[in-house]
Amino acid sequence: MQVNVRFTYYYMHLIKQLIRPSWILISTAIAVLLLYSCAKEEQNPNIPSVYINITIDPNSTFYQELNTVGGWLYLTAEPPSRGLIVYRLSLDEFVAYDRFPPNNPNECCTSNGICTRLLVDDYFPFVMDTCTNTSYQILNGARFEGTGRYPLIQYNTVYNGQMLRIFN
Repeated sequence: MQVNVRFTYYYMHLIKQLIRPSWILISTAIAVLLLYSCAKEEQNPNIPSVYINITIDPNSTFYQELNTVGGWLYLTAEPPSRGLIVYRLSLDEFVAYDRFPPNNPNECCTSNGICTRLLVDDYFPFVMDTCTNTSYQILNGARFEGTGRYPLIQYNTVYNGQMLRIFN
């Protein structure tokens, strides 16, 4: 009986010695994963410092393009914004993007300071930067084709069934 107790104690002690380094390794791996998963996305340094606070009635005839799902239109905004693109995702959901190119925004400016704006027009369902030939998805602002590392500059939208507020 005495031999079995010593034998059991020896193996339990050996197992504890083997598990202890494993726990340290596992704990370290979990800590590293948590730190990297909490890392924030890199902020786009090209975002214009502009105050956006616009309220419209997207169901009115003045904004007829937004009366149906899939409709879009341009809105003007104060400089340095180059205007907004508003798109109706569903009956009660909208997205709004700045027409300011998110990558190399001043690459195609004239000598008198007029710079390119993002376009939808014939490129729908994409938004196009004609200066760099980069296209973006109008649904979520992600880069679809071309160069650049940043998505479209998106603003907050709140729709209460009657009025649409676009703001930053």
